[in-house]
Amino acid sequence: METENSLFPKGDKLESGYFTGDAFLKPLLAKDRNNEFALGSVTFEPGARTNWHTHPKGQVLIVTEGEGFYQEKGKSAQSIKKGDVVNIPENITHWHGATANTRMVHIAISNYKGEENVTWLKPVSDEEFDAVNK
Repeated sequence: METENSLFPKGDKLESGYFTGDAFLKPLLAKDRNNEFALGSVTFEPGARTNWHTHPKGQVLIVTEGEGFYQEKGKSAQSIKKGDVVNIPENITHWHGATANTRMVHIAISNYKGEENVTWLKPVSDEEFDAVNK
């Protein structure tokens, strides 16, 4: 459900297998000759999250709605909410998504190294996700 305060439309459901739960993408800007990044608004319904993944040149998340989590491998998850900016270093294994009970929307700015901007890894298990939602 989109709120009237949403910055961008919800976009299309992500069916790539790199997300758990209902996540949607509204592409905002593709990599081009002027920009070495892609920009998109991602909506995570409650319980939705990315797989573990890395970015060869890092990523920035700008949370525009709701609450969620960002977690780097081997570290405690951090709560993220509307207005937060997360600067993710290159080649850091991490995931992000909504909480179990609230939706979260963020703008993702994913930098490219050559033609690559993400390396997808295994899903975040229900046990891993449940542990951060306690």
